Amino acid sequence: MTSPASAPASGPRPQDGPEPGPPPGGSPLSVTLDAVRQAQKVLSGVSRTTALEGSRHLSALIGAPVHLKCENLQRTGSFKVRGAYVRIAGLSARERAAGVVAASAGNHAQGVALAASLLGVRSTVFMPEGAPLPKVAATREYGAEVRLHGQVVDETLRAAQEYARRTGAVFIHPFDHPDVIAGQGTVGLEILEQCPEVRTVVVGIGGGGLAAGIAVAVKALRPDVRIVGVQAAGAAAYPPSLKAGHPVTLEAPATMADGIKVGRPGDVPFGIVERLVDEVRTVSEDQIAAALLLCLERAKLVVEPAGATPVAALLAAPSSFEGPVVAVLSGGNVDPLLMQGVLRHGMAAAGRYLSLRLRLTDRPGALAALLEVLSAADANVLDVSHVRTDPRLGLTEAEVELHLETKGQEHCSAVRAALREAGYLVMS
Repeated sequence: MTSPASAPASGPRPQDGPEPGPPPGGSPLSVTLDAVRQAQKVLSGVSRTTALEGSRHLSALIGAPVHLKCENLQRTGSFKVRGAYVRIAGLSARERAAGVVAASAGNHAQGVALAASLLGVRSTVFMPEGAPLPKVAATREYGAEVRLHGQVVDETLRAAQEYARRTGAVFIHPFDHPDVIAGQGTVGLEILEQCPEVRTVVVGIGGGGLAAGIAVAVKALRPDVRIVGVQAAGAAAYPPSLKAGHPVTLEAPATMADGIKVGRPGDVPFGIVERLVDEVRTVSEDQIAAALLLCLERAKLVVEPAGATPVAALLAAPSSFEGPVVAVLSGGNVDPLLMQGVLRHGMAAAGRYLSLRLRLTDRPGALAALLEVLSAADANVLDVSHVRTDPRLGLTEAEVELHLETKGQEHCSAVRAALREAGYLVMS
């Protein structure tokens, strides 16, 4: 498949048997189906078997059934508690006594905090100084000692690793450990149980732990199922890594999807993704915003930007997916302020929100006349800024900035046309 917004970075890698064996000249997979099944037993009564919800809108768009795997409804609001619990549960008594430490901007922090609390293990979580306050508060409420350090996650990660060296606490990596990957792989087992006829699984990729775990479980039992990974275009470390044949570090990953803003694939998940994930695609920030808006409006689900990337991929190239499709909504922990901005951006991209700047004659009743034109065009005025004193304006001119609620791109064009026909100079 080829499109400006979504391009494959690797070709299909079909499997020949139920349990993938070692590649020619290589080593066997670091995580096996048996490990994922054991993780499922460990998680019994701990993690939720999250719902698989059908989407009529996406199904009509794809031309085949589309289901949403709602890990945004998991305990702590994301899949992360699965891997964290399996990892900590596997520690020896001596290691548990030393406590655990993690670094995260949100989801992994909460997963480790809850898992450690459930297992009676002391946890310390390092978070960036700019981490959203709701995520910091939630991590503390789950029982962790939170330490704010650094401006970016890389600085926070180094601080956590130094703390582990100094105190003997066990560092719990968010994705680069076989136990963590096995825990995340239980999502794949649930998908096969809930939708045995599935043909394609679409999952977001950051470091690769979730995609790797799902791929191990699904490909071992159903090698015919296609696994498609999705990354934000501004933080897509996997395409160049797959091309190079080894993990490659991005200099400055940038995306609002902070849950998958990872500069370098993990060594352990990379080896699995390279062998078992059929394709990795990228999506733009606008496509992520549109997907988040769709999840909220059509599915009534609050999903964070990282969790919406599989839906963004479906929207970007609907004809390229064979159904039934399962899209994994990996998390729902989104800061309210970010949600507000993303929704506004998504509405603008969908033609549901229009900003205009125009000039009119500064006389009594001029603004009322303008609003009458907008009312006749069925545009809902959200905000008006009326400027009369600006050196750029003529003596009898005024400038008005409008924020309108509209009904789509065609309606936006119709509103602009109505203003021009009424004699208004539309500046933007």
